[in-house]
Amino acid sequence: MTDSDGAHRNSAHSSGIERAAEVQLSTTYGEFRAVGYLDLDRGDEQIALVYGDIEGDGALTRVHSECLTGDAFGSRHCECGDQLSAALRAIVSEGRGVLVYLQGHEGRGIGLLAKLRAMRLQSEGMDTVEANLALGLPADARDYRVAAEMLHDLGVRSVRLLSNNPLKREALLRHGIKVSEQVPLLIPPREENLSYLVTKRERLGHHLPHLDQAPLGHTADGS
Repeated sequence: MTDSDGAHRNSAHSSGIERAAEVQLSTTYGEFRAVGYLDLDRGDEQIALVYGDIEGDGALTRVHSECLTGDAFGSRHCECGDQLSAALRAIVSEGRGVLVYLQGHEGRGIGLLAKLRAMRLQSEGMDTVEANLALGLPADARDYRVAAEMLHDLGVRSVRLLSNNPLKREALLRHGIKVSEQVPLLIPPREENLSYLVTKRERLGHHLPHLDQAPLGHTADGS
């Protein structure tokens, strides 16, 4: 371990995370450096995929919330899996960047089983916000502290953030990560997820201007 690596470990440990492992990871998108972290406050295991030299300013960055149904199973009821793939491709095309993959964010932070229950309510006519609230859960329970601490540890001072969510930008700013640009990550809607996307725009403030050209006339309540 180099002196620099040791400094990173000590800094990360004092801020609530510990850099626990690092390895080269060959993927279908390119060769990444996978950096694993332990969240000392919550006990969650987290990972960042680093491509090229990201230290300093302006690294293209995706802070991606865990979505098992979308990321692993290719669910058509959200755009998460497509966003994950598009973000990794964009980072490689850029030549430098980082993807922070946040466990504990399933269903906007309510967990996998609650998310499945919420999906059942959505199939009965509720939108995603109504379903979470009907279960007695927050519309969005995600916390981005650990993402900011991972970026700090990786030497990132400011990011070009791949996101449509202004709350994600505000959260990183609140935790000391400058956002020099918010880069849209727009995925063409499908019939199965259009009402979900409209809800994200109308009720959660996501910037999704491409929905205005969507061929289907769904509204936020699915009508």
